[in-house]
Amino acid sequence: MFVQKFYIADTHLSHERIIRMCARPFASIDEHDEAIVANWNSVVRDNDIVYHLGDFGFQLGINSDRIRALFHRLRGHKYLIIGNHDVDRRGDLHPTLAALDWAARPEHALRTRDGGRDLWLSHHAARVWPSQHYGSFHFYGHSHGNLPGQGLSRDVGVDLPDVAFMPRTFAELTKGIEA
Repeated sequence: MFVQKFYIADTHLSHERIIRMCARPFASIDEHDEAIVANWNSVVRDNDIVYHLGDFGFQLGINSDRIRALFHRLRGHKYLIIGNHDVDRRGDLHPTLAALDWAARPEHALRTRDGGRDLWLSHHAARVWPSQHYGSFHFYGHSHGNLPGQGLSRDVGVDLPDVAFMPRTFAELTKGIEA
């Protein structure tokens, strides 16, 4: 079976204030989280790969059971690129996230390939990234659509109109970007 790769950032599951802070079109955090799960599972199959570029959930110590339950409902082999809301006060990966069944150990950045292209993944936008001058793309989150991409980089957060609270493929995310 053909495996697809998907990318998404800034789901902020269980983060009630994110609805108001980022003008997300949901009446409640339950509606928000359920929409993300439904959208995710509408495109991702069990054997597909999903790179989550940080800020998976919020208030991880308080909402640990809810975060675990939501994680297990999401299809695919999930990789976490660590975001600022994924760590504890010391900067370590929060134990709730560390205990989840990620496809590999969560990392602060990751280099991979997709569509025959080199791709640098991180939660925060970079002005320069590995192989940038050789046509490498860079996907990031964190900025909630407020920091435009530069060159072959772009925000892949759920807040972006073309992401629309759903994991997207490399082809979808790079459409219209001059390579």
